[in-house]
Amino acid sequence: MLQRSSVVNSINVTSASFASIIQLGDSRIINGFSRALAVQREAEVFNSKEGNFSNYSVFSEPIHFSPINERMTISTHNSFPIIKVNTISILAMSSDAILHVGNSENVSMEARVKHIRHLHHKKDEQ
Repeated sequence: MLQRSSVVNSINVTSASFASIIQLGDSRIINGFSRALAVQREAEVFNSKEGNFSNYSVFSEPIHFSPINERMTISTHNSFPIIKVNTISILAMSSDAILHVGNSENVSMEARVKHIRHLHHKKDEQ
């Protein structure tokens, strides 16, 4: 793996939550994984069965990737082995977000969200 120094003059992250990562420097493997249930209701009713991820197929179905059949030729010349960044300013990072300044060999990210909305049906007014 190509190795370079990472130099950042200033980083300002106001909020980083729910497994977010800030990394300066090289990494061989980055695996990000996040899953969430988003429930919206008009009435305050709690259903105890909703909080189990195994109840929803979206969290267990395999992700199918199409094969990449394109030929690629990459030629890189780094005169200076430095990644130099002046300023990074981020208001908020959430749900397994990654701020990474450096080289990475393998990166894999996956996010799965199940949205549940329980809204009252309104009868047509005539």
